[in-house]
Amino acid sequence: MSVYTPVSFPELEAWLSRYTVGALVDMAPIAAGIENTNYFVTAERGRFVLTLYERLPAAELPFYLNLMAHLAREGVEVPAPLPDRTGALFSLLNGKPAGLVARVDGSQVTVPDVAHSAHVGAALARLHIASQSYPGRLTNRRGPAWWRQAARAVRPHLAAEQIVLLDKEIQHQTGFGRGKLPKGAIHGDLFCDNVLFVGDRVSGIIDFGFAATDFYAYDLAITVNDWCVDGDSGRLDGDLVAALVAGYDALRPLTPDEREAWPSLLRAAALRFWLSRLYDLHLPRPGELTHAHDPARFERILRDRAAHPAPLPIPQRSVP
Repeated sequence: MSVYTPVSFPELEAWLSRYTVGALVDMAPIAAGIENTNYFVTAERGRFVLTLYERLPAAELPFYLNLMAHLAREGVEVPAPLPDRTGALFSLLNGKPAGLVARVDGSQVTVPDVAHSAHVGAALARLHIASQSYPGRLTNRRGPAWWRQAARAVRPHLAAEQIVLLDKEIQHQTGFGRGKLPKGAIHGDLFCDNVLFVGDRVSGIIDFGFAATDFYAYDLAITVNDWCVDGDSGRLDGDLVAALVAGYDALRPLTPDEREAWPSLLRAAALRFWLSRLYDLHLPRPGELTHAHDPARFERILRDRAAHPAPLPIPQRSVP
């Protein structure tokens, strides 16, 4: 996404020789996003996305890449990582772990409607169902311990009323992660820009850089907070929430405990992304192409979720 590690044509050409994709034809940097360096790559035998993992330690990469491979085998709309001639899913390129995935046809939806929301809910449910058989485990590196560390780091950059909001929410989320909600491998960042559509159909779920072992309903809350917001207000759009949750619940019915925890899960999801955007804005890393998201959007979302606790909609089920 942002280019932190430049790669030249000859450098990529040499690295690509370890794959059976033929000669390099073209490459172009992908400017959106903030976590990794990404390029579109065209070779003689296909189109791919090259990712250089900027923050993820090499020891953690097998969790992410094997998860993507597992989900693809299970029929989830996830591009599978491409193994090289030795079977490895990543290797070093300009000092960074790097890998290839097939480029997926489709486009992002910036203003989702009810149909898009329903299909995204169903796709997320399929992902969670498939992840139940994935044996890998990885603590969420953007979990509560990071929330507290990031809060300390950004505090000097906040206004007094923002500090009050942050302190209250950190206190409210005390104990998050120690519950007994269903958990497994989650995407952790299923925003609109990480889902590709062909028409109303989900064609690809991309960018697993924040995947981890965590609560499935928390992953659903992360998704709802981005897909189902009414413009810039931060408020939830009830029709979009109902469609997304119904699409999800039809395949993986939510438990009573998940429903009870839902308002706090929405707040936790808003807190996590408010903090990460504050961190990236005030403590940025150098990059050739940088794209930092505005933290104000998730501040508004957090304020709304704290002031107006929203229960999960009850799906309409047909009576046999």
